Amino acid sequence: MGGSAVVTIGIAILIIVLVILFFTFIPVGLWITAYFSGVKIGIGTLIGMRLRRVVPSRIVNPMIKATKAGLTIGVDKLEAHYLAGGNVNTLVDALIAAQRANIPLGFERAAAIDLAGRNVLEAVQVSVNPKVIETPQIAAVAKDGIEVIAKARVTVRANIERLVGGAGEETIIARVGEGIVTTVGSSNSHKDVLENPDSISQTVLDKGLDSGTAFEILSIDIADVDVGRNIGAKLQTEQAEADKRIAQAKAEERRAMAVAKEQEMVAEVQAMKAKVVEAEAEVPLAIAYALKEGNIGFMDYYNMRNILADTDMRDSISKLAEDDTDDED
Repeated sequence: MGGSAVVTIGIAILIIVLVILFFTFIPVGLWITAYFSGVKIGIGTLIGMRLRRVVPSRIVNPMIKATKAGLTIGVDKLEAHYLAGGNVNTLVDALIAAQRANIPLGFERAAAIDLAGRNVLEAVQVSVNPKVIETPQIAAVAKDGIEVIAKARVTVRANIERLVGGAGEETIIARVGEGIVTTVGSSNSHKDVLENPDSISQTVLDKGLDSGTAFEILSIDIADVDVGRNIGAKLQTEQAEADKRIAQAKAEERRAMAVAKEQEMVAEVQAMKAKVVEAEAEVPLAIAYALKEGNIGFMDYYNMRNILADTDMRDSISKLAEDDTDDED
């Protein structure tokens, strides 16, 4: 009797474990919810999702949502999108929002947009409710050299057809900034820009800046326009300073050449004086040699000395006379 009781208890425990495993592996509760929500999906399909490592709730709940919204989407498409790394819930929300807004958006295109890394629900919302993109402060210089700083607000609407492969907001901002710089740069005066800022927005809008982007530009409004620096005067000042430095460098070069030339002339004069001193040093030797050879007499030598002494005396007297004249002055 005791052995039968133990077997019975063991069988009961085994049955309980099997039931727990069954309800854990097979989402019966989810199947019941789907059945009463009008979603026709079999238990075998749910078991297959488990085997393919797909969370059944990630597929069934969006299907229930789509069915209640009147959309017919196959479970295979949703499961394939999930396995591809897409967001099934966001995809279904986008399809429902597009249907409510009468936007022609098919499942394949919506799936491609989602797999491309874009938020397909946000794209649909922006398509219904346009978005405002504010550019940073953009500096441009008019022809009179005055800097103009402008900020623009760009109203865009998502273009569903170009979401895959189309450029994003950064491209829109860059193109608008380029258009503002071009428009201000072609203005004769910064006053023209300040008086009529709408000319900037109209000119930029006419350029078709939304080409190749995922958006359609509805309007470009200049939010703020300020006057910046006088770039023209600054450039002229810098050019004048550069010219001044060039002129100073050339003058320094000429002065250095003049100093070098003067030093060269002084050296030449000193060389000539040295030669004169050298020649004067040879005069006594020449006189001695002439006396020895009998070319001049002794009286001739004394006469020459007298003439030299008389010449030195006259030079001294003339120098004294010049000094007295300078003192009187």
